[in-house]
Amino acid sequence: LQKHPKSRAALSLLGYCYYHIQDFGASAECYEQLTQLHPEVEDYKVYYAQSLYKAGAYPEATKASFALDNTSSHTKMLKLQACIKYCEQDNSASLLEQLPQDDPDYIYNMGCLLYQDGKYEDACKKFTSAMQVLGYVPALSYNIALCHYSLKMYPQALKHVEDIKNRGIKEHPELSVGMTSEGVDFHSVGNTLELQQTALIEALNLKAAIEYQLKNVKTAQEALTDMPPRSEQELDPVTLHNQALLNMDTKPSEGFEKLAFLLQQPSFPPVTFANLLLLYCKYEYFDLAADVLAENAHLTYKFLTPYIYEFLDALLMSQTTPEEWKPSMLMLLLVWIRYIVVLMAQAKIYWNRENYQMVEKIFHKSLEVWCEDDTLRLNIAHVLFMQNKYKKAISFYEPIVKKHYDNILNVSAVVLANLCVSHIMTSNNAQAEELMKKIEKEEEQISNDDPNKKVFHHCIVNLVIGTLYCAKGNYEFGISRVIKSLEPYNNKLGTDTWFYAKRCLLSLLENMAKHMVEPVDSVIKECIQFLEQCEVFGKTVPALIEHPLEESRIHIGKNTVAYEARKLLSLLYEVTGRKE
Repeated sequence: LQKHPKSRAALSLLGYCYYHIQDFGASAECYEQLTQLHPEVEDYKVYYAQSLYKAGAYPEATKASFALDNTSSHTKMLKLQACIKYCEQDNSASLLEQLPQDDPDYIYNMGCLLYQDGKYEDACKKFTSAMQVLGYVPALSYNIALCHYSLKMYPQALKHVEDIKNRGIKEHPELSVGMTSEGVDFHSVGNTLELQQTALIEALNLKAAIEYQLKNVKTAQEALTDMPPRSEQELDPVTLHNQALLNMDTKPSEGFEKLAFLLQQPSFPPVTFANLLLLYCKYEYFDLAADVLAENAHLTYKFLTPYIYEFLDALLMSQTTPEEWKPSMLMLLLVWIRYIVVLMAQAKIYWNRENYQMVEKIFHKSLEVWCEDDTLRLNIAHVLFMQNKYKKAISFYEPIVKKHYDNILNVSAVVLANLCVSHIMTSNNAQAEELMKKIEKEEEQISNDDPNKKVFHHCIVNLVIGTLYCAKGNYEFGISRVIKSLEPYNNKLGTDTWFYAKRCLLSLLENMAKHMVEPVDSVIKECIQFLEQCEVFGKTVPALIEHPLEESRIHIGKNTVAYEARKLLSLLYEVTGRKE
């Protein structure tokens, strides 16, 4: 092309290759040149319009489709225009009705329309009818799975997904399905036509969504790594979105980058806009959320439900003018789950100000209406606990724990810890001990089944109890409990557990420096041994998880448990007058 920029053969081959590796923008450029150089070739006009459609340039694709004036291209033009209108969520039924009703594409596309209208059962029937005519087609099987998913029939949806996956493994071993999950490093298979025809990417994305809904986050992440290996530049928008969402807890910076990148593309998953805004709010980047909302006002009506918009608007307003957060805003919500979400956001404002009495008041007013909601009852328990109302806290914590007593590790470790502390503070030591034995027994069972799996429930309960005793001034028992909670260090020493352990040690050092406490020699020796072990096992453990969008970063050598343990050890020697 450098020597012959108007070469028909080169442009045609390049356009074809770009199209099949899903670089639709570059493909459209090639076919646009061909339509200008060879206007008599109808196929180039078809390919140009299709490339624009695939690139998400819907207005340009619509305009290009009107250039298809040949009778042989009429059906293709109708199908393409119907697809464009479908993607723009416009009425495409009138165009589809012009197609022959025995055309399998007519049945397939009508199924898509029914799905878009929320008629999932009818859509499923259409896709099943198309399958009977065409035989097994992975894309049709995926659409049937999608209908089951939308009907919340997850087992049926997963059955179709597994069928697509197993066929992909059997018929296309070269795609290396599942190899990444097994730790095998493979080169990218690219976005080939073969990969597209298997519907593997769509099916595994759907599996990730189902497992995420079922709160099986690890299985959802595995569904994404089961995909045929591709480089990040080759990932489709849905996969990129799901990666961002599922890895947000461990890689929030990357997650925000991916969602922000998607928002700048011509087309992106419809939930991207709302998810980015909600995640900004979750991480308390309210200024960024407000900026994104202001810069993309045109997306508000298209991608945000009135409820989500009102919720975000009220949440952002509460950061600048808290007094304008009115209880009347709760009247906007008609469904209980929505009520709970806004209620928690309102309560969080007062919680951050440590105004626990106001939080309790908000929750108790709602308890009259939503008395059976566990989320509400749990938060009331937390508020009572923070106010040292331990007996009342037990009455809210205990029913929730008993509900899951046979699988007690399904209960949050903080809930179990707070319940144990509440029992101890009300002199119910026997109940606290029984609960801790139950937790320890279940953890031992898990360790026997999977020695590499880390479980922190018993550790956190002990940490909380130890911290409580330290706060009460009983450092000998408290520090000993904290140190024992982190044994064995290779399993229990982590960023969060270290955070609470070092607070107790710092409190001890501060009070020793002020000559307010004088622990016995055995406690000092125990602290020295503990910090020396933390140096050994904490070399690769981050001391602090930095904010994902923080500009100034801590030096990598200083952000380790080992570094902080050395600092604390040095302080301990200084305060006690011992020699290192």
